[in-house]
Amino acid sequence: MKNPSQFQPSRRQILQSASSGFGYLAFSALSSLAGQKSFGSAMNPLAPKTPHFGGTAKRVIFMAMQGAPSHVDTFDYKPQLNKDSGQDAKGFAKLLGSPFEFKQHGESGLPISSLFPKLAGHADDLCLINSMHTDLPNHPQATTQMHTGNFQFVRPSMGAWTLYGLGTENDSLPGFITLSPPNGAQNYGSAFLPAIYQGTPIGKQARNRFVAQEEQGAVQNISNPQLSKDLQRVQLDFVKSLNAEKLQRDEYNPDVEGIIESYELAFRMQDELPEVMDLSDEPESIKSLYGLNDRTTGAFAQQCIKARRLAESGVRFIQINHGNWDHHRNLVGGLEQNCAEIDQPIAALLEDLKQRDMLKDTLVIWAGEFGRTPHGQNGNGRDHNNKGYSLWMAGGGVKGGIRHGATDEYGYQAIENKVHIHDWHATILHTLGLDHTNLTYQYAGRDFRLTDVHGEVVRGILA
Repeated sequence: MKNPSQFQPSRRQILQSASSGFGYLAFSALSSLAGQKSFGSAMNPLAPKTPHFGGTAKRVIFMAMQGAPSHVDTFDYKPQLNKDSGQDAKGFAKLLGSPFEFKQHGESGLPISSLFPKLAGHADDLCLINSMHTDLPNHPQATTQMHTGNFQFVRPSMGAWTLYGLGTENDSLPGFITLSPPNGAQNYGSAFLPAIYQGTPIGKQARNRFVAQEEQGAVQNISNPQLSKDLQRVQLDFVKSLNAEKLQRDEYNPDVEGIIESYELAFRMQDELPEVMDLSDEPESIKSLYGLNDRTTGAFAQQCIKARRLAESGVRFIQINHGNWDHHRNLVGGLEQNCAEIDQPIAALLEDLKQRDMLKDTLVIWAGEFGRTPHGQNGNGRDHNNKGYSLWMAGGGVKGGIRHGATDEYGYQAIENKVHIHDWHATILHTLGLDHTNLTYQYAGRDFRLTDVHGEVVRGILA
């Protein structure tokens, strides 16, 4: 029998005594947040929370390049590869030198491929990590690991962990949004974290600006054309009461809790989200800067502008996406097309954030799931390579104008200051003021974290 002085109310009793009687309190009552005073309001799991320590970034804009961009053709200059191009490589293929010229840019002299002429103008803002490596060279597993830290099991995405750790600064918008996402809800899911922390997908992946608006990220079905807002509130309260009754009967039902909270958030969103996503009030100078009205750059430009607007509005984690980087053949044409679509919008995003004094506390990330081989494939292509590849970060408290780590002389594998996905995740959380070893959630009898039992902060890139 329990000692009365140690009595803790049951979930049912908590719900019965709560005036609103729905999942927010239930979430906080039993989640591991309850024992962490730094994690803010128990009544609202999305309320802003105090980080573990003073972070340098308040938010993240993550640009995911689906399909694995070739590092040796973009950000990892390998003069020896060009010199030995055509020679046998590992007995089964011939080395393929990069057809793209690398030049040094900025005061830092960072070597950047001719594929990124406009981004090269921001060389002194970029932190190139040339020593990334991940566990498998298969797209589905590597993409899942990039987003969740684990390719074997369903785990929360890094956006969900970020929102869980910090909350959001605007309760009328989702704290984690992914624009034009590819297939794969696990990459923005919350897994065993409460459903309120999962990402909100908006739109579909689009390469052409002149496709239908809904495929470029328009928000569909956000308003009710039949009921006024007052009547919507009455309807929502009725539905909420029914869901609350079921929750009382079940005592624990995360699906119902998620539905209750998603309805409440959607009700608040209908006033603010359409306005944030509407680019009609952007000055023509900004539209021109990003290349919004250009057929080549328009689709990705739209994502970049919306990412900036969402960041301004308090969204904690914004992911934008671009696909078709899997160049087993047609390396030259494919890379030229892909880079032309994103170069101007990304350069504009960095410039725009700087002009608004936001880059200093916005961590901007560009990454694919792995890299590609220095040897050729199908004559004019490259195969998968998980042993060494590159990504870059900017702003948010990372050093600009530096190269961290290195691959071997051909770019096959990381050999110097190697950075694993777990290390990268630990570093992202660190910039946000979160200790990856302490950002945990108890599930199935153990404390889980984004980095599992691995990961070291890459301190050499921190400003």
